[in-house]
Amino acid sequence: MYTPPIQDQKFIIEYLIGFDTIARQAKIDNQNQESIDKELVWSILEEAGKFASNILAPLNHSGDKQNSIITEEGDVRTPDGFREAYKAMCDAGWTTLEAKSEWGGQQMPMSISAAVCEMWHSANMSFALCHLLSQGQIYALQKSGSEEQKKKYLPNLVSGKWTGTMNLTEPQAGTDLSKIRTKAVRVGNHYKISGQKIYITYGEHDMAENIIHLVLARTPDAPEGIKGISLFIVPKILLKDDGSLDRPNDVRCISIEKKLGIKGSPTAVLQYGDNGGAIGYLVGEENKGLEIMFSMMNHARFNVGLQGLAIAERAYQQAVVYAETRVQGTPLAQETGVPINRHPDVLRLLSVMRSEIDAMRALIFTGANAMDIADNTLSEVIADEQKRASVLIPIIKGWITELSVFHCSNGLQVHGGMGFIEETGAAQYLRDSRILPIYEGTTAIQANDLIFRKTIRDEGRTIRNLLDEIETEIALVDECYSVPMSNAIAEVRSTLEILLSKANDSRYLAANGVNWLMQLGYLCGGWMAVKSADRAMKNAKDLSDDFVNSKKICAEIYLQHSLPHVGTFLNVINHEDNSILNMNVNWLHRQTA
Repeated sequence: MYTPPIQDQKFIIEYLIGFDTIARQAKIDNQNQESIDKELVWSILEEAGKFASNILAPLNHSGDKQNSIITEEGDVRTPDGFREAYKAMCDAGWTTLEAKSEWGGQQMPMSISAAVCEMWHSANMSFALCHLLSQGQIYALQKSGSEEQKKKYLPNLVSGKWTGTMNLTEPQAGTDLSKIRTKAVRVGNHYKISGQKIYITYGEHDMAENIIHLVLARTPDAPEGIKGISLFIVPKILLKDDGSLDRPNDVRCISIEKKLGIKGSPTAVLQYGDNGGAIGYLVGEENKGLEIMFSMMNHARFNVGLQGLAIAERAYQQAVVYAETRVQGTPLAQETGVPINRHPDVLRLLSVMRSEIDAMRALIFTGANAMDIADNTLSEVIADEQKRASVLIPIIKGWITELSVFHCSNGLQVHGGMGFIEETGAAQYLRDSRILPIYEGTTAIQANDLIFRKTIRDEGRTIRNLLDEIETEIALVDECYSVPMSNAIAEVRSTLEILLSKANDSRYLAANGVNWLMQLGYLCGGWMAVKSADRAMKNAKDLSDDFVNSKKICAEIYLQHSLPHVGTFLNVINHEDNSILNMNVNWLHRQTA
């Protein structure tokens, strides 16, 4: 059972971000802000919630049990019901939400599409991954494809008739893309692609009539390293001049990975060029492929952070339902025969989950709005807006996905022994969540981005601007909230100065990058929790008493149980002699005697 958190989403959109702010960023068919109104947005959320809970959620557990499978012929079959659900998704127009109107999209702001996507991924993350990859490809082609490529591929990608993939990783080239070996040899107006790609989400499946692969590869004379990588469109089925389907391209799925989680989603190993070379078409210029991929990386990483929120919410909801129906033991100072949600420690687990997930959601929507502003703002201030958005992305991706694993584990803990049994479904959320701190750049990669590019490179200016923004906002809230937040901001400012003083010690910075990311994450979570409580109280006449009181108590729980992590990370980072770097790697091995 999945309950879409629409009340919370509406609250964030209307009272934390401000609907007028979102409307100003909307560029629907190049019309004015009246083109998007509350009635339309609330209707979108309500219908998306119905689709998520009625169509997608029932397929989640069965998809995990059944898995996607590969036939002897190399065809991939998704779990029962996935094909029908995807058709229903396309027929209802849900695949068109974010794309530009000229290609058949609705051009909704990310703040709105994020709310819809949260529900998709909470309901069935394995299923929703298919459209997530298509979204990334649509964004890349809208930004970097030629006009001919846009006309040829975007309408069918936007409608969902075709789906898209990203092909980066190879067996010998994971995070280090400089080691890519896939080859691209020019032949007339196209290229012949040969090589192998792994970890390709929905690289082969049975839900769409064609799959469009974006493939990183090297041309024969390309420079060494990452500077020599180009990006190519490689369709599974080639197209005729009129855009209709022609013949299969020289690309085949040779296996589907057996995984810990997201088992309903086929993760393919793709082989290109066994029969002369797969036909591919250059996107942008030769040797500029990585730049194009990086231009869409913020969106991809944001969406993985969104997945973290979504899976944590689903685990939380299931834990709440289980705890209110499971009768076990006699809670302290309670009557016998009451549900386990009356046990103080179970109440602690659920309450901290609720307060942190609410903060995570508010940060996700704030980040989405920041990205909208960065995309649509005036040219004279766009650099500052882009920096503000870009510094939030690694925090959203890193902090939220790390917390998602923690909360999915606690959701299982609430179930006790029954959580360890697959029948309840609690274990699936923990298994599914574990990929999130890994793909689209591990937490360490997000931390390196944050500490080297977004902190040290500009001598802390962007971070200080973020801290100033938080400080300005919390100055307007009740003292019971502002005092602990002010103390936490001071602790982060101290950490920043320590890191800046170590600007020339890259190993020290790298060893503390994740600590820095998590410290900023907990601070931003506090910002969101306090802001939510303040806005709820100030708009109490429009909200129910229960809703307002829940926001107040969630803020108090966050300040007591979560915000102290900010000081802990300051203590960890504030050491001249970093003990981690004194560990000899040979000492990591156990000795028999």
